[in-house]
Amino acid sequence: MKKDIIEQYTDPEKEFLKTFQLMTQAHNPWNVFRDFVTLAACTISNAVDKSHFEKREKLYLSTIKRYNRADQERFPQLLAHTVMALEKNPRQDFLGKVFMMLDLGNSAAGQVFTPYHVCELMADVSMTDVYQQVVKKGYFIINDPCCGAGATLIAGINKARDELAKENLNFQNHVLVVGQDIDMTVLLMCYIQVSLLGVAGYFKVGNSLTDPMTSKDSLENYWYTPMYFFPVWTMRRLLQSGTDKDEGAYP
Repeated sequence: MKKDIIEQYTDPEKEFLKTFQLMTQAHNPWNVFRDFVTLAACTISNAVDKSHFEKREKLYLSTIKRYNRADQERFPQLLAHTVMALEKNPRQDFLGKVFMMLDLGNSAAGQVFTPYHVCELMADVSMTDVYQQVVKKGYFIINDPCCGAGATLIAGINKARDELAKENLNFQNHVLVVGQDIDMTVLLMCYIQVSLLGVAGYFKVGNSLTDPMTSKDSLENYWYTPMYFFPVWTMRRLLQSGTDKDEGAYP
């Protein structure tokens, strides 16, 4: 049985596309992908974020009811393929890649995701003080105000992982990711992938030029990764409560 499971996931990308195509026989491909991302994000969020639970549970139920029983069961399969893809290779923007492979991007609006290898190069060039920042304040922040599906953030996470590993530090305890995007679907793609990589972070749906993150935000459109609620990060927020906080560190 274990061998069968391993063989099934030798190519999670192929399995994802196969499952997805079964669902597009009765539904528009863009709608299926949008709904998959919505359902997966709500599932992750509702496991840890009780302040948004009721609203996102309603969103989940209103979304899933559009599909018959067979297709409802395929959504968890798509999430499983995503989990296995990132488990097999965390150095990739898996959802961004399959999104573009399915020709779902809006090129007319400039929605073309940056190739992951380009993001790796940017991370190598720009992230030169990861360990120094961790020594100074305990964690390193990676911020992208136009995060898309998350390629830039994922590359940054992996760069930080490599740098901290040299010092025998677990990156999950020392890397905080912050992202924003005007497009809810692509932002949730980023949220899902960062969550599955086990990184603390939060994301806001909104225009970072006209509606940037501020301390006065209502937090209605914020999405928090599961790791953000782990004790090490909860303790940091408690210790910083009532003190001068890093701008953008903790909402």
